[in-house]
Amino acid sequence: MRRIAALNVLLRERIELPAGFKLATEEFREGWNFVRSSNAKRLKKKIHTQGWNFIKIADGSLRSGVGDTSQEAIASALKLALRKVNEKFNAAEVEHIELTVYPWFFLARVRVSPYRVQREAMLPELDQSPQEPNVARQRRLPPQAVELFPGFGSAMPMLKKMLVQSRGSEESNQ
Repeated sequence: MRRIAALNVLLRERIELPAGFKLATEEFREGWNFVRSSNAKRLKKKIHTQGWNFIKIADGSLRSGVGDTSQEAIASALKLALRKVNEKFNAAEVEHIELTVYPWFFLARVRVSPYRVQREAMLPELDQSPQEPNVARQRRLPPQAVELFPGFGSAMPMLKKMLVQSRGSEESNQ
């Protein structure tokens, strides 16, 4: 498998390219191929010389993945990030890779920026499908949690009660 690094460019398998435009690619996963020996800047120049456009979209996708090796973790995160690229975009660049090493596994965070290769200079209208809801994480338990889980929360009051009870029983036995 190819070594995945920042600035790698991937193209969808069924991408329309200028007539006679050849790119050496290598298969990755799920309909995506790496462009060999090219980053986004070089690819943009090559495509512009053909009279086509290589348009970057501002917001990228950041995903995490784990693996037994650094490359497995990066590949896992990249696969998840590519799944979030809208089908209207036919190219993506690995913008950033952050790797954390743990004793038994690697954790990778990968940011992917979507691109579109097309003849026209303007982007087509995109279907704005609903994104994952951005729900704020609750910091406190809901009020009914105490009734649902009376033993939930700090164990200190319960331990203190047990300690007081055990001291009282020891004193009465003497």
